[in-house]
Amino acid sequence: MDIVLGVDIGGSTTKIVGLRKGELVGMLQVRAADQITSMYGAIGNFLRAQRMELSDVSSIVLTGVGATLINEHIYGIKTRKLDEFLAIGHGALRMSGLEEAIVVSMGTGIAFVRASKSGITHIGGSGVGGGTIIGLASQMLGKSDVDAIIALAAHGRLENVDLLVRDIVGQDIPSLPADLTASNFGSIKSAASESDVALGIVNMVFQTAGMLAVFAARNDTIRDIVLTGTLTTFPQVKEISTQFASQFGLRFHIPPDAVFATALGAARCANMPRYEQSDRWLMKR
Repeated sequence: MDIVLGVDIGGSTTKIVGLRKGELVGMLQVRAADQITSMYGAIGNFLRAQRMELSDVSSIVLTGVGATLINEHIYGIKTRKLDEFLAIGHGALRMSGLEEAIVVSMGTGIAFVRASKSGITHIGGSGVGGGTIIGLASQMLGKSDVDAIIALAAHGRLENVDLLVRDIVGQDIPSLPADLTASNFGSIKSAASESDVALGIVNMVFQTAGMLAVFAARNDTIRDIVLTGTLTTFPQVKEISTQFASQFGLRFHIPPDAVFATALGAARCANMPRYEQSDRWLMKR
């Protein structure tokens, strides 16, 4: 009975991480029509995959937007909630191995957090995120499946959708690469394919997230930006972050399993003295 579960209940998926004495046991992600079903399903599937019993779990820490819906112990196990921004910060630092970073948590929406050993601060957020990709792709392409959107975008050509710097500037400008987007969807061609449009949507969301992260870093001494969340599975994230890193002199990091950073942060905070407050447990056993 020594397993701690960190459960990140997001807008469309639930991520779960299990720790035993601070060491990783396993990770799992599930999708469901509603958040409560998703959470219970994630825990049940996790225990089954790890061949564990409920009696093996000592505590559960919930975080994410869906955690607000839960006000009782889960399966009779001591359960508590943790502020999502604390979970984001602690998880990102743990996964990246950094002591301080600007963290970009990219899910249905996007959250920006300043994380360091001295504390976690929520900088702000953006409504332009994964939900934007799904919503626009559904209306413009008739597709709402993430894998289908990723597959389409892989074959797209941005110049058929976006207005690029080279389209409006007749000569090279050192601070503005010619292939940089000057206006998202600012030059969409009548012959633009579904793949072109899919790439344009994805590019717009990731450029928005990347630029906001750059602004946050430029207002700080931190030069490391850690990307976490579900959207880090899109191949275009690495390409755009590499471009931004080169252009603005920053270091972008995408840790392995970055999707699970917030769940990991929740699990790691379970036994931290400053977060171990009896009045924050949902109820006494």
